[in-house]
Amino acid sequence: MPDNNLELQQISKEFPGVKALDQVSLTVRAGEVHALCGENGAGKSTLMNILSGNLQPNGGSIRWKGQEVQIPNPIEAQRLGIAIVYQERSLVETLSVAENIFIRNKPRNRFGFIDFTRLHQQTKSLLERLGLSDIRPQSLVGSLSVAKQQMVEIAKALSQEPELLILDEPTASITEVETKILFSIIHRLRQEGTSIIYISHRMAEIFEIADRVSVLKDGQPQGTFEINEVTVDTLIRKMVGRDLQVQDTQNYASDQVVLEVHNLQGERFRNVSFQLKKGEILALAGLVGAGRTEVARAILGADPILEGKVLLEGKSTKINHPRDAIQQGIGYLPESRKTQGLFLDMSVADNVVAANLEAVADRGVLKPQQIKQEAEDYIRQLRIITPGSQQKVLNLSGGNQQKVVLAKWLMRQPKVFIVDEPTHGVDVGAKSEIYAILNELTRQGVSILLISSELPEVLLLSDRILVMWNGIITAELTREQATEEEIMHYASGTKNMYA
Repeated sequence: MPDNNLELQQISKEFPGVKALDQVSLTVRAGEVHALCGENGAGKSTLMNILSGNLQPNGGSIRWKGQEVQIPNPIEAQRLGIAIVYQERSLVETLSVAENIFIRNKPRNRFGFIDFTRLHQQTKSLLERLGLSDIRPQSLVGSLSVAKQQMVEIAKALSQEPELLILDEPTASITEVETKILFSIIHRLRQEGTSIIYISHRMAEIFEIADRVSVLKDGQPQGTFEINEVTVDTLIRKMVGRDLQVQDTQNYASDQVVLEVHNLQGERFRNVSFQLKKGEILALAGLVGAGRTEVARAILGADPILEGKVLLEGKSTKINHPRDAIQQGIGYLPESRKTQGLFLDMSVADNVVAANLEAVADRGVLKPQQIKQEAEDYIRQLRIITPGSQQKVLNLSGGNQQKVVLAKWLMRQPKVFIVDEPTHGVDVGAKSEIYAILNELTRQGVSILLISSELPEVLLLSDRILVMWNGIITAELTREQATEEEIMHYASGTKNMYA
């Protein structure tokens, strides 16, 4: 049996009102990819924060290469050879790629100043070794796409030459091309003896890349399995404690057109036209950077429209600001819940009512009891796991944060609901619940514009699919016509229905 690089023994961690980890034990072998699964709130991130020195356990011990160790801070974790790539990026957008990658160990000259020539050369060599030679060391991180930023984050971790690399949802924001690069990097690290903890909600990835998989549920271990001795269904049952029902979303679309877009043009898209009908789910499919989010932001008034027009219920409408869109019945669940969808330092209750303050106010004065009641209604309705409505959103798991964003817009009762990556970083159980919510909204007559990079999600939820490539629409497909292969052809630019 291979030597264990890491042994966690009976690790426990409590927060006020929450037992996040309850005597969790885990071993990770040298040179293995060990997947960690569980619903949002299962304790995965807490466990990884303990390993990376950001949190201290209330009980248990950590053995690293046979020796018991304390990890009081991230610097000690790095000294031990432990690196982590978080789901939420930690890059400084105003610094260059090189400065971000070597932020803690920049080469210096004999006068103590940063040696930028050596810094850029070291970065270039590292990026080339990782198959990322199209990223320039001198480029500002803020100028890169989300996918490229994620790859820089991974390069930053690998610059430390870690013996244990923790990857938390590493493919959530990257394209298929970058995913293949990442997997080739993982294969090489495994051959070199590096241990990898791989956290993902994407079952197909786990079965492709992992040697073993461990499952957490409500902070408690549910077992560790060799990947070739377990099935997807078994893992899901261990994660959620039940079989997930196979969903069959219904088509509630009517002939009534609610939203109409004519020849819309923005900075990163052009000639975009479509109709969205009452009770319909219309998907914008495509690869990261195709222009889907930019179209949504233009409709919402967050980005300028250079040409074209938007009609709402048959009437031309001028939306100069998201406030105008909200007042006219358009809701928007953004791609990044933490930076665009939530007030992280505020409570669940305050976030739920944030888009509809007039409904919980009397003559401009907020009514705390009504705010609390509204929040508690949505906590029950959406099964938001939280100690209470006054808990800070910052302390919730990703899936429960996403439900809070949903609650905010459900309270607003939009006619048109734009949902951008609605299950980004969300576990299979919460995904199923979000799908049911979206389907119920269409039954009530809400029109949904769905943006998703997960093709199974697009195929399951959508009544119609518009495929985008390089800022233009290349195809319109019904659910019956669409397959993953067909969508990928149009999304890659190898086919164009209108060429």
